[in-house]
Amino acid sequence: QVQLVESGGGLVQAGGSLRLSCAASGSIFSFNFMAWYRQYPGKQRELVAGILARGNTNYADSVKGRFTISRDNAKNTVYLQMNSLKPEDTAVYYCKGVRPPLDYWGQGTQVTVSS
Repeated sequence: QVQLVESGGGLVQAGGSLRLSCAASGSIFSFNFMAWYRQYPGKQRELVAGILARGNTNYADSVKGRFTISRDNAKNTVYLQMNSLKPEDTAVYYCKGVRPPLDYWGQGTQVTVSS
């Protein structure tokens, strides 16, 4: 059974940085796509950043130039480096892995940015 475990969330001041990690229980080679989503209270999850197996990336407009997604296949881990954080980045962040026909989700990690 595949498990994705996020870590690295916390409280940071505006302008600060955090790095989120998503560790998979098995090889991430088998995931066609891995991504970070975030969810605000009462809202649906929204895509923050995604990375294909071959390394292509995409970002939400709101985080372009501030966030960077990367994957370390040797460590079976996907990262989200978040710089220049803003209060509006406060949310629960989730890792997602796509291995057709299934999607896998982590449990989420809270990121809080104080003004």
